[in-house]
Amino acid sequence: MAHAPFGTPSNSGTPSSRGSSSRGSGSRGSGSGRAAARTARDARPRFGFGLVGPRRDRHSVPVDQLDALALPVGDDGMVIGVDAENRPAVLGINRPVPYDITLIGGLWTAQVLALRAAATGARVAVETGRAQAWTALAQAAGGGQPCISLHDVGRVPPQGASAGSPVVVVRDCGMRPPRGRVVSAPWQSVVTLLPYLSPVAPRLLQKSSLVGIQRVSPDEAAQIGRIMSLPRHEYEALSTLADGVTLWCTPGDRQFVMTQATDAETGLLGGARRMD
Repeated sequence: MAHAPFGTPSNSGTPSSRGSSSRGSGSRGSGSGRAAARTARDARPRFGFGLVGPRRDRHSVPVDQLDALALPVGDDGMVIGVDAENRPAVLGINRPVPYDITLIGGLWTAQVLALRAAATGARVAVETGRAQAWTALAQAAGGGQPCISLHDVGRVPPQGASAGSPVVVVRDCGMRPPRGRVVSAPWQSVVTLLPYLSPVAPRLLQKSSLVGIQRVSPDEAAQIGRIMSLPRHEYEALSTLADGVTLWCTPGDRQFVMTQATDAETGLLGGARRMD
């Protein structure tokens, strides 16, 4: 004998009793039906919001305790070291505008910057006349992914930089780097490494958005002080800087930064050094 879903009124009894029973069950059925509909509506997933979660009391914090919720949020980019107060110094190297950096310093610092730029997701193209000094780094970076490529001087191809695939070009071309075929552009920064102050340095320093200066001779420090309009105490300090310390300068700001290598960087590049 087949059964209807949810049951049906009994066929027994008088017509009046059947009518009364039908009206009563109909009233009860409509109430239970609405409850079932609400239950089904609450149970089905809300697209974009998921299921209705548990209800809990709202949390509140007294005004005088709001400072406890503060987070130390700084600039975005790569950590290039720590400042004089041991706070992280961060360089935003991937930018939507052309960005030129000149570093008067050692190969070690340039290679640390290249590794950390690659760690931010940038592709690094190294233009160098001493590929043997970069080979081990290029092979080790990226866990087998070709994130650092090496090119002869004047042979860097177009990189196709974009917001989703930023590029950092490192020019390690000696004291007199020729004008590069690949220049800075949106999402493509160029880092030029000079081992010492050279005749082309004033032009590079003046056009750069950021300048890094490591230990130089007192005469070079005085020249750099004139070019960069540095206070006397700052340019005199340039001849006494420790290995790994860089004075980073922008048109409106200056900061001494100590670059501290990670264990992996030390294993690959050795300790910080100014001379190569």
